[in-house]
Amino acid sequence: MSADLFISYAWTSTAHREWVRLLASQLHLLGYVVKIDEAVDYGSSLHGFMREVTEAAHVLLIVDENYVDRANNKPESGVGIETKWVSKAFMGKPAKWLSVIFVRNPDRILPNWLNDHNPKGFDFNSSPENNEFPGSIQIDELWRWVEGLPADKTHAVPLSLVRKRAARLERVDALRDPALYANPALNGRVTFRYRNHSHYTVGHGEFEFKINFSGNSNNSIQVYIDSGLKAIGLIVGPDFDPLTVESFITPGRIVKPVLGQKAVLLNSYGVLCIITIDEVQREVNAQEYVPEHVTFTYEVLVRD
Repeated sequence: MSADLFISYAWTSTAHREWVRLLASQLHLLGYVVKIDEAVDYGSSLHGFMREVTEAAHVLLIVDENYVDRANNKPESGVGIETKWVSKAFMGKPAKWLSVIFVRNPDRILPNWLNDHNPKGFDFNSSPENNEFPGSIQIDELWRWVEGLPADKTHAVPLSLVRKRAARLERVDALRDPALYANPALNGRVTFRYRNHSHYTVGHGEFEFKINFSGNSNNSIQVYIDSGLKAIGLIVGPDFDPLTVESFITPGRIVKPVLGQKAVLLNSYGVLCIITIDEVQREVNAQEYVPEHVTFTYEVLVRD
């Protein structure tokens, strides 16, 4: 996979390397594929490295004073080798392909080979004595460069708002996760908000049952076979023999058990499950909202 960003920097210090990795992590969080030069094998072929640089959508140089010194005066260093390779690739690229971040470089000095090109740069210098540090404004400017957006922010959507919108979408997707509407145990008690999902799954494998519900009245619920059940039936009496419970099965599509009543389900493997309706709650659309739901106890009959 080609990278959205190739980042070149000097190993000036441990703190500097940590700073670069944190920056790369922030860019990754924004959704970009980031390639960092420290993963480069300098013993590999020029062709292989050049392909990675050339195929990257953008190249970003982290230019501190040490980077400039190595690029200008130490051609055998890692930065010196990269300078030769990146500068060669740059000749065939549009100007906006490459940019620089100035950090611990207050005079904004560039490597010699870039002086005539005047690339757009981002000022990440800090002034601790004035309590000034790079932050969200600089990240936003960097993001706009990667996306090819204009510097004029008249129509800009702040990244903070983008993240909030993304969080809303993710919350909805999380609520729709089928794992929230399943219990693989062969018996248990479940409260299910049936407007949130098409069915609730109990059991597993050949003992699995996907159960559809919908509201019916204040003390009854509708149970369907629509999610793959073979048949369904209403258990009409309190006393029944589990060994003969299949006698309650009917060819119909739906049953309407009332509170406290039981229903028997048949899946496509011929396995039976008994559910008991423990609670029926209709929607209460008032100041204290109560969602519509059903609470039921179930038991999959593994020996029948």
